[in-house]
Amino acid sequence: MSLIETFTDYVLNRKSLKEYVEARKTINERGEFNDAKLIQAQENLDRLKAEEPEIYEGMYATLAKIYAQNKGLTIEYPIEFTRQILRMYKTSLTPKQVYEEYTRILDHYHHDI
Repeated sequence: MSLIETFTDYVLNRKSLKEYVEARKTINERGEFNDAKLIQAQENLDRLKAEEPEIYEGMYATLAKIYAQNKGLTIEYPIEFTRQILRMYKTSLTPKQVYEEYTRILDHYHHDI
C-alpha cells in the first residue's frame, strides 16, 4: 500500500493515528503531516469522542458523505478531515463551529479531472 492509501485506511476506519505514525515508518514516502501533528490529531479525536460524541460521529458521517459524492480529489478527503480535527481545541473556534464549517464542504467541493 502507498502512504496515502495507508493513511486513508487509518482515517476511514477510525484507527489510531498514533499507530499510523509507527506504521508509516515502513513506507518510504513523504506524508502531509509530521508525527507531532498526527499525534495531536489523535488526541483531539479522543477528546472529541469523550466530550462531544455527537460531533465526533458527525465529522465521520460528513467524511462518509464526501466520499459518497465523490466530487473531488479523493486523496484530499482524509487530509482535509485531519486538518479540521487539528483546528479543534487549538483556535478560538469551538468543535461545533469547526464541524459546521466542515459540513459546508458538501456544498462546494472541487471535481476530479
